[in-house]
Amino acid sequence: MSDNWNISKEKKKGLKQEVEKAVIVGLITQNQTDQQASEYLDELEFLAMTAGAKTIKRFVQRLKHPDVRTFVGKGKLQEIGEYVELHQIDLVIFDDDLTGKQTNILEEELKVKIIDRSSLILDIFASRAQTAQAKTQVELAQMQYLLPRLRGLWTHLERQRGGIGMRGPGEMEIETDRRIVRDKISLLKKKLEKIDRQNLTQRKNRGDLIRVALVGYTNVGKSTLMNILSKSEVFAEDKLFATLDTTVRKVVFGTMPFLLSDTVGFIRKLPHHLIESFKSTLDEVRESDILLHVVDFAHPQYEDHINTVNSTLKDLNAIDKPTILVFNKLDLYRNRYFDELLDEEVKVEILSETKNRLENTYQTKSIFVSAKEKENINDLREMMREIISQHYEIRYPYQAKRW
Repeated sequence: MSDNWNISKEKKKGLKQEVEKAVIVGLITQNQTDQQASEYLDELEFLAMTAGAKTIKRFVQRLKHPDVRTFVGKGKLQEIGEYVELHQIDLVIFDDDLTGKQTNILEEELKVKIIDRSSLILDIFASRAQTAQAKTQVELAQMQYLLPRLRGLWTHLERQRGGIGMRGPGEMEIETDRRIVRDKISLLKKKLEKIDRQNLTQRKNRGDLIRVALVGYTNVGKSTLMNILSKSEVFAEDKLFATLDTTVRKVVFGTMPFLLSDTVGFIRKLPHHLIESFKSTLDEVRESDILLHVVDFAHPQYEDHINTVNSTLKDLNAIDKPTILVFNKLDLYRNRYFDELLDEEVKVEILSETKNRLENTYQTKSIFVSAKEKENINDLREMMREIISQHYEIRYPYQAKRW
């Protein structure tokens, strides 16, 4: 991972191009099951792959809570150290946030680069940022992440005991750095406020069209669905956070126009400072009239993903908006969970029962689609046309519209 977070320089942003060998480390705490811990590490491995690292091995330890010094226990740390040295590992990735002190101790013990989940996500965001707004948001999140960890960067001064004046300059250096970082955070916030005002003007200039926002967990197929519905070319890739900047397109169903926006995907354990930094990007979600909540139906933990997205929507005060649950990747679901010899009627019955259960659970309309195979897309368009038409009738009750 690049130690230089100056994302304004094209060649230095994000991870290096060469593949780095990594091991990932997670804990099974008293609040987690073995299955949940495994799922979190699967996701962490996917994050590492997205960033450009290859996961060679994963280490898991059962602890009530992380060790305050080394995150894992002494024996597990020794086991990790031996493996790292034997297999020439480049970096060790931890599934939870580390303090500056923990990072410093771990780097000293393992003699390799140490990163945590938040810094990994930040690095991916830095590599994906294209617009001035996204770059500013990422840099702000990085500064906010760095501020409480500055102490760990200066612990080398503690070893210089006995020298006259050695301790004072160290403390002064820390305070100087903190002041620089705080000033930088203040400047970035002002810059974002200016960009937000410009974006607000742009949104006002769009007129009174109904707005529909695509939301969902990362890598569920929002951008692919956006391309099909809007007949445009939005960047889509089978990696986490392929879309970082909000994309808005004007779409017309028949003669009925509306605005469709594709937003950044959500993820579990998303750093709080990252959500804060990207709230301006998520204004499209807050100001939308209708939400298309896209779900990876083939994922074994898709209901957990729904809850994660709903939790974030609640933080954005957008949970009560009219929503259609779009269960994507139906083709992949069939391949994974339906036996080839299963009767077609039985398959239809299973999907029907699942649909009824999900609609009762989440109290909203739903539809199964495959964006890749363009299956049931016309049915989705019809559902959207109906709900958008209802919103236009409410907004313009005295204006005759024949859509």
